[in-house]
Amino acid sequence: MPPIKCLIVEDEPIAAEILEDYIRQVPFLELVGVCTDAIYAMQAMQQHPVGLLFLDIHLPRLKGLDFLRTLANPPAVIITTAYHQYALEGYGLNVVDYLLKPIEFSRFLQAANKVALQHPGPVGQGAVQQRPYRFFNTNKRQVKVFLDEILYVESLKEYARIATPGKEVVVKYQIGALEGLLKEAGLMRIHRSYLAALHKIEAYTATEVEIGGRKLPVGRSYRELVGRALEAL
Repeated sequence: MPPIKCLIVEDEPIAAEILEDYIRQVPFLELVGVCTDAIYAMQAMQQHPVGLLFLDIHLPRLKGLDFLRTLANPPAVIITTAYHQYALEGYGLNVVDYLLKPIEFSRFLQAANKVALQHPGPVGQGAVQQRPYRFFNTNKRQVKVFLDEILYVESLKEYARIATPGKEVVVKYQIGALEGLLKEAGLMRIHRSYLAALHKIEAYTATEVEIGGRKLPVGRSYRELVGRALEAL
């Protein structure tokens, strides 16, 4: 898939520089320009296809949300602002995410991954079809994990191990956060320390499942739900 072309609409130089740096660190993003107000952004979008806008709210001449309302066919939009009170209005305009300044890279990456999972393409060119994936930060590297390859996730307290047939990736997430983040991967909580991809389970009993050649325990409080889910496959 070609990288998602990004446009930053931000009038604060430091905030724009931070976003530029973050975009350069994400392999599936490509920066096409930085605009200090919405009028310049309109002109830039006419000259270049844009798949993702990083849009500040308080802009000179035309406010960010008012600008968004003028777009007949908007790209994916991530709001970047210091003001939390506009979040509901932003989501009402179908923004992908709402990032509060100062923005941490981990939060930026989470928002970018949401855009990638929606398969956006440049404005007017339709969606790009691809296997869904996420990038995870591990050992200062961004590692791509295809969601359909995940076998299971194992809790390591403040960290978690994501296991696929070809590799294991240790990430700084608690398992509860990954449970919500990886719902689209078909993972189910089978134990307080494990998520498992039900469609990849090779064998099971009431107390354990076998997946990827490894046996994982099924917690007592999860047995009924897991049993029902496996019978329904």
